[in-house]
Amino acid sequence: MAERSYVVTGGSRGVGRAIVDRLARRGHVVVLDVVDALDRTDPHITLVSGDARDPRVARQAAERAEAEAPLVGWVNNAAVFEDATLDAATSDDVLAMITANLSLAVTGCHTAVNHFLARSRPGAIVNVSSHQAVRPVRGALPYATAKAAVEGLTRAVAVDHGPAGIRTNAVALGSVSTARYEAYREQHPQVDAQMAALHPLGRVGTAQEVAAAVAYLLSDDASFVNGVVLPVDGGRAAQGSDPEAV
Repeated sequence: MAERSYVVTGGSRGVGRAIVDRLARRGHVVVLDVVDALDRTDPHITLVSGDARDPRVARQAAERAEAEAPLVGWVNNAAVFEDATLDAATSDDVLAMITANLSLAVTGCHTAVNHFLARSRPGAIVNVSSHQAVRPVRGALPYATAKAAVEGLTRAVAVDHGPAGIRTNAVALGSVSTARYEAYREQHPQVDAQMAALHPLGRVGTAQEVAAAVAYLLSDDASFVNGVVLPVDGGRAAQGSDPEAV
């Protein structure tokens, strides 16, 4: 039996799957996802199928993880990607898109905090945010707004529940190479040069690099790290336009 367990929402594919694979080296991982794209041969990974916004499903994931080993970490990675602008969508539609993303993190934090508190156990939460929380891409208003709120949520949960030994942090991602990104890249070959210019390291990140950062924030090595939004973006959010480069 594993010594510890984790829950990762949206962990069947992409960045979430890389996080799952990394954490499975340490313990048992329950993946909470609406998509089943897991390799069932790994005994350290279990799927709970369902919507991470549903508190009942989230509690089921927590209980399933606890049955394997003490639940010590929760990663809110699941996201909804819908673009809209205020001139082309109703305010109700925009608010619904924002809520669709934000509720994923709120439900996850609520479930994790109460699970830890009920057992008088310290724990760690990592919310996956985006560089768009501070530098939105045109047209991505619902996503950028939700991620800004997720970063505020991260700090608030850290302050409220830090005294109980519950640490809450976030990673703010730049562009990352995933199957979704690579499909876009095939249709837009110019994107390599554009991304190289946007990221001071000259490239997009890998899902494994994100997973390493998340694993650190969940680990005992980060035992005094709380309420932090860690950019994992190759310097994208730090870079400003250089007028002399035009």
